[in-house]
Amino acid sequence: MDYAEVSDLQVAANIKDLVNNDILPGTGVSPEQFWDSLASIIETFAPDNQRLLAERDRIQKEIDEWTVGNEARLLDTSGQKAFLESIGYIVEEGGPFQVDVRNVDDEIAAVAGPQLVVPVQIARYALNAANARWGSLYDAVYGTDILGPLDPEMKEYDPARGAQVVAYVKAFLDRVVPLARGSHAQVTRVELVDDDGRRSLQVTLDDGTTTRLADASQFTGYRLQGDAPAEIILQNNGLHIRVLIDPESPIGQADPAGIKDVILESALTTIQDFEDSVAAVDARDKELVYRNWLGLMNGGLEAEIEKQGRTRTRRLNPDIEYFTPSRERASLHGRSVLFVRTVGIHMYTDCVLDRDGNQTPEGFLDTMVSCLAARHDLLGTGKLANSRYGSIYVVKPKLHGPEEVSFTVALFEAVEKALQLDPGTIKIGIMDEERRTTVNLKECIRAARSRVVFINTGFLDRTGDEIHTVMKAGAVVPKPEIKDAAWIAAYENWNVDIGIETGLPGHGQIGKGMWPMPDSMKAMVETKSAHPEAGASTAWVPSPTAATLHAMHYHEVAVADRQRQLASRPRADIHDLLTPPLLGDRKLDASEIKKELDNNAQGILGYVVRWVGQGIGCSKVPDINDVNLMEDRATLRISSQHIANWLEHGIVTRDQVVDTMKRMAEIVDQQNAGDPAYQAMAPDFDNSIEFKAALDLVFHGATEPNGYTERVLHARRLEKKQQAGQASA
Repeated sequence: MDYAEVSDLQVAANIKDLVNNDILPGTGVSPEQFWDSLASIIETFAPDNQRLLAERDRIQKEIDEWTVGNEARLLDTSGQKAFLESIGYIVEEGGPFQVDVRNVDDEIAAVAGPQLVVPVQIARYALNAANARWGSLYDAVYGTDILGPLDPEMKEYDPARGAQVVAYVKAFLDRVVPLARGSHAQVTRVELVDDDGRRSLQVTLDDGTTTRLADASQFTGYRLQGDAPAEIILQNNGLHIRVLIDPESPIGQADPAGIKDVILESALTTIQDFEDSVAAVDARDKELVYRNWLGLMNGGLEAEIEKQGRTRTRRLNPDIEYFTPSRERASLHGRSVLFVRTVGIHMYTDCVLDRDGNQTPEGFLDTMVSCLAARHDLLGTGKLANSRYGSIYVVKPKLHGPEEVSFTVALFEAVEKALQLDPGTIKIGIMDEERRTTVNLKECIRAARSRVVFINTGFLDRTGDEIHTVMKAGAVVPKPEIKDAAWIAAYENWNVDIGIETGLPGHGQIGKGMWPMPDSMKAMVETKSAHPEAGASTAWVPSPTAATLHAMHYHEVAVADRQRQLASRPRADIHDLLTPPLLGDRKLDASEIKKELDNNAQGILGYVVRWVGQGIGCSKVPDINDVNLMEDRATLRISSQHIANWLEHGIVTRDQVVDTMKRMAEIVDQQNAGDPAYQAMAPDFDNSIEFKAALDLVFHGATEPNGYTERVLHARRLEKKQQAGQASA
């Protein structure tokens, strides 16, 4: 790599140039200040970073020695809890407290709605997600399986399906913004009338009578085309609905009231990801990640999109100007409020080497660069605003317990000083995806009580850590059965209980995990209302379209009211939380073992061929039944840990795993046969870097710290890039 010496550091030349020439200008921070501060942070915090990682290893070693071949010890949850307390895994829980975090945007603190997670490495995806604040409900229902599959032979607009869509959407409006009398399906005219100097909404029904909203306060604004309303803005549970009116449009012509679309406020927030959904392994990759984040913060990010032979430029959407009922000008935020997710403390990078030539914690560089870029947003030097309250939102993944949260808070304080930010500017999102954070969640939140704006559950990473923690004790049940284990329900409830108990509602988000099937929107709409019902103020969805559909749930469930109801229930039982999903004395037959091994191996290979072979960190990956699933490193972690666990306990053999991987590789090759960039694994397995990566993940899974996949993926991706002559030079 081409390095430049700066402030006792060796910095990848392209990263130095990006920071000095593109990010620093306009921030008020000089290059000397930035690099001197980074050097100081590395010198101060890197030893503690290593110490915390060593503490993880110590704890796991003690658990392994205590449980090896003795799963009964873990099943005695009282004894397990006492042991975990004795080794510092569970810390003493302090008294009651409430979070005290200031200057949080309403989309995070006050309004419940969907959340996207997107790889910032791909500009068009990053822009799509940022612009997914608003989505057409007509398009979302028409173009998905909500009303049944689209006829593949139908190339033009289907009026019959369109009529079904309109009926579906107007029935939704009846539920969430009802009229005082009649149905939205009966409306033939929409007009604005004067009431003592204010504008009010009035509609005419098909019987010639007029009526208004059952709750007049739900009418919050309008836009005009001449003297006629072109848009009516409604509000419910803090979320806006925009009814667009254009009798001359193709859709409006068929509507008695001239309504051409219904737009829902959809992805209130988006996590622009540096971590699990990206494949950034060298300085060239990191430059792209940082450059795209800068473009989001200064409003200048663009992407050229080619569709149906035409090229257009995608940019961030502007705000939406409108009039209030009192005729005052106002605006709605045009974009999702953005978080950035940096990497975990276990990640090290050669983009910056310390004075002794050692790699440095990647999260230090991520935090410094991302927060420096966000200064453009705070200073208003760019075209558009992200935070209107002067905050930077950083999600920190894979933290293990309150000491690591405290370490991260101290890092944020140092970055604020380095970048001339007011104390408390950098807010933290705590991913509750590691077992030691779950059981200590209250103390994790206490450690960040003046900064925490987000906690969430993540089933896949959390399951991967669950399996790794109990690796030596015994074999775990087949993966599908883990979802029904006692600890899963306790984990989901515990997260909400602790969030409510510590006062997060009104200050930050309590989140739930991803819907994994991006093509199955009917099933999502039928089931994902469970997340707001559970008290979650946000939940992850796999696409902007899914965000629009999931937004319906937050209209139908008042999350703030639900959280107040849940506040009186007892906290989830920690003994359920500590009950591991072990197989025990149960014997699996050969068909059960084969089915589970096939599923896991195919899933690993299907993801790895894209990550290692093409640098795709997150995508729709077909499972063994050709059902597309949204996959990232979390799904890989659980599958590789599951096979590693069964290897550890003799459920499967090494030869059996290799044979299964070879059979599944042929299936994955067939599934990707239509991709011209794809390189098949079979039959030359010995020379397939992707195939070898999959074996590494399984055969080193039991010894890899916490069962993480990054080390293997990064090493094999670099090997692949070097083979193709694409590595940083």
